[in-house]
Amino acid sequence: MVQLGSSSFTYELSGENWGNLPNGWRYLEATAVAVDSKDQVYVFNRGGHPVIILDQDGNFLRSWGEDVFTTPHGIAIGPDDSVYCTDAGDHTVRKFTPDGELLLTIGESGAHAPLMSGKPFNKPCHVAVDPRNGDIFVADGYGNARVHKYSENGDYQFSWGESGTDPGQFNIVHNIATDRESRVYVADRENRRIQIFSPDGQYEEQWVNMSRAAAVIVDHRTDLVYVGEYFAGQGSNSTGTKLGPRVTILDIKGNVLARLSDEPYGDEAGRFYSPHSIAVDSQGNIYVAEVSYSDYGRAMDPPRELRSMQKLVKQ
Repeated sequence: MVQLGSSSFTYELSGENWGNLPNGWRYLEATAVAVDSKDQVYVFNRGGHPVIILDQDGNFLRSWGEDVFTTPHGIAIGPDDSVYCTDAGDHTVRKFTPDGELLLTIGESGAHAPLMSGKPFNKPCHVAVDPRNGDIFVADGYGNARVHKYSENGDYQFSWGESGTDPGQFNIVHNIATDRESRVYVADRENRRIQIFSPDGQYEEQWVNMSRAAAVIVDHRTDLVYVGEYFAGQGSNSTGTKLGPRVTILDIKGNVLARLSDEPYGDEAGRFYSPHSIAVDSQGNIYVAEVSYSDYGRAMDPPRELRSMQKLVKQ
């Protein structure tokens, strides 16, 4: 076993793909992960079974979503354990029961807004749900530079953001989270920062000095913020250290408490490929989903599946 971190932020990980899948199943790559109130772990993936639910020990519980999704991208759990799945290829956000019954669809399946028009949606990435009232915030990040807000029932309210590098502007609105006060945290990936907004879209602050901030989650039990960061170097410095990929833990004021891994990307235990989504359970264990196939595996000769799902067990 390998350990990352130090002091009260020490974690043990095996370095292998986490989760005991049925024979013949695979993730191909886990694009997102979420944990419900029962500490059941939902792994959204691009294998043949898009939503795989596991217990804390990685034992298979159930799956659903076969033949539903085009490009699985983001998953989030609402206050009532409803499951929100963001399909970047289908340009939709869907809400399900924990057993996969469809409750709500936002967006028109297969139809997209004009590129960078600011209108919903063009390749949306992730969803966050306000814990106080169920409002839905959609990071519309690949073909837009916007955050859209909807009511719990899916009624459109308003949007904010535009392309750029200034405060309130975005360069790939990749992931999104809310805290207990309904503030909205946006992983502004290619601007290498987290931006924080009021629930009505007013800019408040930004956290910088990051690698490519791709994932963000706020643990409402502890007020800790977890950020997944891609590698920020180039081919010429691919062995550079402290450039990501890594997981950074901060307090609610933006103070860095721990950075997990100083090493460049790789398959060795204690390293990451591309932390694309993060979840935390009631014991403080961290689950990291990585788009390792899209970023690395498919370019190999021959293409191969790489590790894309890790559990970091809090010590």
